[in-house]
Amino acid sequence: MIEAALRERAEDLDPVALAEIYDQYAGKIYSYIYHRTGDAVLAEDLVGDVFVRMLEAVRSDRAWQTSLQGWLYRIAHNLIVDHFRRATKREGVELDERWMAAEHPTHTFEGLFASNQLQLGMRFLTEEQQQVVVLKFVEGLSNVEVADVLGKSEGAIKALQHRGLSALRRVVSAHVEA
Repeated sequence: MIEAALRERAEDLDPVALAEIYDQYAGKIYSYIYHRTGDAVLAEDLVGDVFVRMLEAVRSDRAWQTSLQGWLYRIAHNLIVDHFRRATKREGVELDERWMAAEHPTHTFEGLFASNQLQLGMRFLTEEQQQVVVLKFVEGLSNVEVADVLGKSEGAIKALQHRGLSALRRVVSAHVEA
């Protein structure tokens, strides 16, 4: 297993292994955090925090056991939750209905993610629905990978995705009609 060998090298604090992990995942983690917070500076700060926490965990023999990617996304998620708990005003993401009908929803969704309508729509989703939408349509993870990140079954991810997209459609329809 490549990931097991990488974990062993990271546990030995091998700088090449740690750099490999950072190089492979920093961009993905940044994108995930940015799309959840809408703040580039905050995303940069939190990415640094993710890798500091990763290093602290590796040093204290609490490294990932199954999926490095899932573990890093989970650390990022926890940092985002902590940030929003401390924040007095929550920033959201906006919705444009066009992404839902596009031939390539991932590309369109990501392109429209910063629009005002998507920001409004995402505010109406539960925290878990927001995570699923971002991980699936922005980060491009599969249902299995999202399930691993969130610690849920694949069926639960499909249900969260369905309910989240349905809620977004309702919000868009209401907003368009208004």
